[in-house]
Amino acid sequence: MRDEMNKKAEWLTTQMLLDMGVPAHLKGYRYVRTALIMVEEDMKVVGSVTKLLYPELAKRYNTTNGKVERAIRNAIEVSWERGNKSTFEELFGYCAETGQGRPTNSEYIAVVADAVRIQMRK
Repeated sequence: MRDEMNKKAEWLTTQMLLDMGVPAHLKGYRYVRTALIMVEEDMKVVGSVTKLLYPELAKRYNTTNGKVERAIRNAIEVSWERGNKSTFEELFGYCAETGQGRPTNSEYIAVVADAVRIQMRK
């Protein structure tokens, strides 16, 4: 049962990222996807992105915290510029057209993880 839930969470996470316009070829895509799955399992992780999340991702992908942070920021920037504007409006309450800046890495991860968690309950 738990394995089935994990697969559904992974599928929903992937669908959400693709809908938001995160290109799958970017390194940041893998990092964001893994981060979202980690946060869905333990929401406390998003409260300490620089102390818990980035180091864990860096360890898993054999890179540095700085490179993880930058790749995630780049993936978010690309999706913010090219992604589905209505999805951003729905999730964040604002979009690029209103002139507001893109969400921070931790805000993006928290909001998307929460949206996936809500979808899991349906």
